[in-house]
Amino acid sequence: MDSRPLHDANTRNPSRLHAGLALAGWIVLVLGLGSTMGLLFAPDAWYRALLKPTWNPPAWLFAPVWTTLYVLIGISAWLVWRAKEAAPALRQRAWPLFWIQLALNLAWTPIFFGLRQPMLAFAEICLLWIAILATAAAFGRVRALAGYLLVPYLLWVSFALILNGTIWLMNV
Repeated sequence: MDSRPLHDANTRNPSRLHAGLALAGWIVLVLGLGSTMGLLFAPDAWYRALLKPTWNPPAWLFAPVWTTLYVLIGISAWLVWRAKEAAPALRQRAWPLFWIQLALNLAWTPIFFGLRQPMLAFAEICLLWIAILATAAAFGRVRALAGYLLVPYLLWVSFALILNGTIWLMNV
């Protein structure tokens, strides 16, 4: 008779559980912050009255796109957080860039919709674009997948930057 303990399929590896909880935490943090800004500063009659280009996406598209992007950002951060094998200097350089891009991301919505300042929001989103690019590069040095996961975010913000600038110029 085998004296080894039976493996219980319901028993979880504590390190896997910790990693899964950390992943959920990163996603909830990023998605929660982004969603909060969207709820606090939702488009209103002022935004609906602005002139917009014919290629402006429908309003319903923004929530699923941003939800997806925030999940990818959270996963990317989690991958860097877990990359204990990476050179500490690389991780230490990456984190300030991550927090800067996140702060800039969160600031755009109140600037554009809350303050109703498309010009200021355009300047801010230009800084955000640079910060995302720098974060993707820094995260990619820590773990390639973490950098690649930020590419859709960079592409969407590239589109949003052009849209923001166009709306600003159309409404001067």
